[in-house]
Amino acid sequence: MDTLILGIESSCDETAASVVKNGRYIMSNVISSQIDLHKKYGGVVPEIASRKHVELIMPVVHQALEEAGVSLKEIDAVGVTYGPGLVGALLVGLTAAKAIAFAADKPLVGVHHIEGHIAANYLQEPELEPPFICLVASGGHSHIVHVKSYSEFEILGQTRDDAAGEAFDKISRAIGLGYPGGPLIDKNALTGNSKAIQFPRVTFDDGSLDFSFSGLKTAVLNYLNRMEQTGEKINIPDVAASFQQAVVDVLVRNTIAAANMKNIDKIALAGGVAANTQLRNDMKVTAEKQGIKVMYPGLTLCTDNAAMISCAAYYEYKSGKRAGMDLNAVPGLKLSTGISKD
Repeated sequence: MDTLILGIESSCDETAASVVKNGRYIMSNVISSQIDLHKKYGGVVPEIASRKHVELIMPVVHQALEEAGVSLKEIDAVGVTYGPGLVGALLVGLTAAKAIAFAADKPLVGVHHIEGHIAANYLQEPELEPPFICLVASGGHSHIVHVKSYSEFEILGQTRDDAAGEAFDKISRAIGLGYPGGPLIDKNALTGNSKAIQFPRVTFDDGSLDFSFSGLKTAVLNYLNRMEQTGEKINIPDVAASFQQAVVDVLVRNTIAAANMKNIDKIALAGGVAANTQLRNDMKVTAEKQGIKVMYPGLTLCTDNAAMISCAAYYEYKSGKRAGMDLNAVPGLKLSTGISKD
């Protein structure tokens, strides 16, 4: 008997709904992005994002059901992101999911947003099963996760300050490229020299696999200020490429170190930064030299989407986890070995 999960995602600036069959087959994946709405502000404005979610959430859900060719009666459960994320944005999706689950008399399943990003790899790689190492890198998260099972996770490294995607956004604005920074820096770096400027790569003396990008960000800003003060021309592609390489080098180094530490030969990438061409290439080339296979989702599944939430919800549902109508948004929700305990 097939299991159909309706997934809802609204943690930041994408309003999304999806229907996934048996945790692996995408029947629909509808995403309404607010990028154009937030561009003029240089980043996501939480209040604007929340109001747009209110406007879009039900039309997106209806479209997802229509494209999947199913009715609510045929859905087995409703999965929804309840954290981490912007609290107002989370509440819109969560409220809609509760209402749908209650009205249709279907179980409600709460999903951790990072668990969803990890699960995107199951949709891309039907044969993938835990254990594996997953690098989750986005605008709000930079985690190296030991995926022990479909619902058990161990964080081996995380950012101590800026997330990787956040650093991309800040530097993109500083060099005049705009928002969102990740794809704009990636594009400009293609014509730049990644060795033109030597920016720092942080290593912790205690051997930690944590990340720190604030020093790198400061180094880039100092470089830009020096160039401006001396009247020298700034080569934007070179700055973009050199900065990007510094971020990628650290992400690759620490993730492969985590795989070696746990003696695991599979690495998956997840999150918006997983769409970065330099990261994909360098991780694959470096890891495969050590006999480690690297996987990553398609571009649509890297950014926030509901198919990944449906997928994660499927495994939570199959393990017997259910959420009550008192499920609340948790903007600072931590990923742990038992997310239902957070």
